[in-house]
Amino acid sequence: MVASAAWWGPRRPSSSFQSAGSMLNYTDCLRRLIGDVVVRVPALGHIDASRLLVFARVGRTGADGPIATCHCLTLPESEPGYYFWQDVETGRVLRRSVWFVAKTPAVIIGGHPVQYMLSFALPRFCDQRLSCSRRKQALYADAPDWLAKLDTIVHELYHIDPSGTGLRLMNNGSGCRYHSPAFLDNVAQLVRAYLASGPDPELYHFLRGDFDQLAARYGTIVGTTFRTSYPQRYLEVLPQQPLEPQVDVVPLKAPARRAQYTDADLALRRFSVLGCRRVAASDASRAA
Repeated sequence: MVASAAWWGPRRPSSSFQSAGSMLNYTDCLRRLIGDVVVRVPALGHIDASRLLVFARVGRTGADGPIATCHCLTLPESEPGYYFWQDVETGRVLRRSVWFVAKTPAVIIGGHPVQYMLSFALPRFCDQRLSCSRRKQALYADAPDWLAKLDTIVHELYHIDPSGTGLRLMNNGSGCRYHSPAFLDNVAQLVRAYLASGPDPELYHFLRGDFDQLAARYGTIVGTTFRTSYPQRYLEVLPQQPLEPQVDVVPLKAPARRAQYTDADLALRRFSVLGCRRVAASDASRAA
C-alpha cells in the first residue's frame, strides 16, 4: 500500500537536535507516546496503557536479536509436564525429569498488576531506518527514515490480543510463529491512522533522532530497566509427583527465576553505544 507524504506529520527543523546538556528518559518518552497511540487508534483501544510496563535493555546497533518485544504476563499456568530422554533406536523412555508446570511471574508496579511489558533494545531501536528495511520501505513509500521506529512500536502493541487472553496467535500451519503480510499491512494501516488523527508532534519528535543525535541534544540517554534479569516464565515442580515404574527420575535443571517483581526491582540506567550503567539517585531527577 502506498501513501502520500501528507500523513508523515509536521517536520521539525534539524537544529532542534543541537546540544542542550540535559537528560532524556527514553522509556518515559515511549510510554507517553504509547499512551497516546492506544487512545487515538480504535483498533488498539483494548489496551490499558496503565497496565503496560515499558523498559529498556541493551542492544547494540547492528547486532542480532529483536529490536523490541511484547511480553505477556496474563498467560495461565501450563498443563503439568516433564522432560524426557529416549533411546534413539527403540524410542523407549530411559529417564525423565520430575513433573512441573510453567507459570508467569507477577509484576506489581505502583500497587497494580502489570498485564504486558514492552522491551526496547537501546541504542539499536533508536538507529532504525526505513532505508535499511526493504519490507518497511514497501509499506511506507517515500516516508522519512524515523517512521520505522513508530512502525515497531505499533507492531508490538498489535501483538496484544483484543480478547485479553495473551498475544495474537500467528503460525504458518507448521507450528512456527511468523508475521504474515496481512499482519504487517495491518500494522502499517494503524500507523497511518495514528498520524492522521492529529497527535501532538512533540510526542513522537524523539523518534526523529538516532542515538547519536539524541546524545548530542540531551547529553545523556536513560531508561527504566530491571535491576537483574527481566521477568520470564518459570518452572515449578509439582508437590505431588505421579509414579511411573521402571523410569529413572532426575531433578529438574532449570534457571532460577522469581515469581514476583515490584517497583523495587526497577532501576534507571544510562545507555551508550558500549552498554549501560546505573544512574545515581542524585541524577535521576534530571531525566526529561
